[in-house]
Amino acid sequence: MTTTNDWRGVASEDHDDLPTKASLILKERSRKLLGELVRPHKRIIGFLLIAVLIENAARLSVPYLVKEGIDKGIPPIVDGEGNQTLLIIVAILLVSVVTQAITRQIFLTLAGRIGQEVLRALRGRVFAHFHVLSAAFHEDYTSGRVISRQTSDIEAIDELLETGFDGLMTAVLTLFGTAILLLVLDLKLGLVALLCFPFLFLITRWFRRESAKAYRRTRETVAVVIVHFVETITGMRAVQAFRREGRNQEIFDSVDDDYRAANERAFRLVGMFMPGIKLIGNVTIAVVLVYGAYLAFDDEVTVGVLAAFLLYLRQFFEPMQEISQFYNTFQSASAALEKLAGVLDEEPSVREPTEPIPLPDATGAVRLEHVGFSYVEGRPVFPGLDLQIPAGQTLALVGTTGAGKTTLAKLVSRFYDPTSGRVTLDGVDLRDLSEDDLRRAVVMVTQENFLFNGTVADNIRFGKPSASMEQVVNAATAIGAHDFIAGLPEGYDTDVANRGGRLSAGQRQLVAFARAFLADPAVLILDEATSSLDVPSERLVQRALRTILSERTAIIIAHRLSTVEIADRVLVMEHGEIVEDGAPAVLVAGGSGRFSDLHDAWLASLA
Repeated sequence: MTTTNDWRGVASEDHDDLPTKASLILKERSRKLLGELVRPHKRIIGFLLIAVLIENAARLSVPYLVKEGIDKGIPPIVDGEGNQTLLIIVAILLVSVVTQAITRQIFLTLAGRIGQEVLRALRGRVFAHFHVLSAAFHEDYTSGRVISRQTSDIEAIDELLETGFDGLMTAVLTLFGTAILLLVLDLKLGLVALLCFPFLFLITRWFRRESAKAYRRTRETVAVVIVHFVETITGMRAVQAFRREGRNQEIFDSVDDDYRAANERAFRLVGMFMPGIKLIGNVTIAVVLVYGAYLAFDDEVTVGVLAAFLLYLRQFFEPMQEISQFYNTFQSASAALEKLAGVLDEEPSVREPTEPIPLPDATGAVRLEHVGFSYVEGRPVFPGLDLQIPAGQTLALVGTTGAGKTTLAKLVSRFYDPTSGRVTLDGVDLRDLSEDDLRRAVVMVTQENFLFNGTVADNIRFGKPSASMEQVVNAATAIGAHDFIAGLPEGYDTDVANRGGRLSAGQRQLVAFARAFLADPAVLILDEATSSLDVPSERLVQRALRTILSERTAIIIAHRLSTVEIADRVLVMEHGEIVEDGAPAVLVAGGSGRFSDLHDAWLASLA
């Protein structure tokens, strides 16, 4: 069971999606991924930019129209003359306000649609990519990290697309537009107002640097929380069996506290930055007001100019808070995007051939030619294995734990590729077969007997979705599962619940056998697939296996004598090598070999 320090270490482990030394590459990959996602929508994005420009032009016109109204519309009224100029200015002001509302509505509608399309494409791309990555990747990459990629990381990007870019574009256009208009309205007042720039630059630079670290830390710590939560829930039986509830709660409290501290750090930064911006803004407005009043007193500026100036200054500093909010969102989304880009950059170690050799009707002849393989470099599992399995033969693999039995099965299933030599099916290297042809020809049933949420029938037809109900029933009958399925509350329509929780271990294994039988592969691999069966269920399966395995190549990894006895041939393996090979009866009759000793031990255990 993982210790507290181990779980804290998952944060750095979770960061290994990409090389830690290449932060620039991280950003390049993130930009590349984002570019690929938004490229199909570039025309609408161009239209959105035009809408934003119009909206901001209308917004920036309001203080200038106020200035015109004060300086050119009010004096005639004071002098007792007509107010036609003021009416025209008010009319233009109304048009400006309506234009803002319309362009805003267009922007929000289209931006929301694009954002959801981008997220849909990203979720689908990540989900599909997890499917093509090899078994080696999934054995290293925890389920909690997978969930973190598809939940919290996607949500962070969703927040950026929903509010971030909108606020950023509006803020940038307002900042530059306002700065230019301040200088145009009055150069002296404009230069005084722009004296705040160095202070804004320093506080923004500080916030960028510190928030980048803070928000990366929040992404790492939330991943640790998710990983621990998921693995505790999925392993709840073991947790309760070994009374680990208290210890697991301690670990969760520890990693959850790390996540809280990371968020508090981010909030503290915002709590310092935003009031700092507001303080600089208020001081600047006060200075401009005093200096502007002095200039107005000497008739160097009009009251309208001073009023417009103060309105523009308010518009100028408001976007600074928008930018800070955007930067918070951006940092969180950027860290999430880097991790997603890292997953999408992972290449499968077992690759689909560029020009596959077709094999639509495999007979099931398997051969391993000088196969070398190792999980860890320098520690070979197979130094150079040669093995030929004729089509239709049932082969049993026996031996001690770590002898290489399951590894052999994974190589024949092409969950891994050999580091040297080759594995062939009907004379064709597995690396030259398409994924469809290979999976149609070779099916592996393990002791995990994983069932998905859904009905019993859905799980049986998992490998052949087009199968009719009659075919499903026939497969279950052949494997000896029909009677227990028919006795379920809703028969084949009974929901198996999460991971098949409504079925016993033996029943789940029978459903997995029926699934494999319906798929009708040329090669069937059973990796200790009868280990979960009780004696009555095992007897049912033993009777069915003789029918299922006829005219089909089978590789059986088993520790039970009853399963081995149905094999045509037995291989005894030790340290990645074949030490005995022959028919079960012949090896037993020898009386002095490894299999004979195992046979005697099995018989003794049954006595």
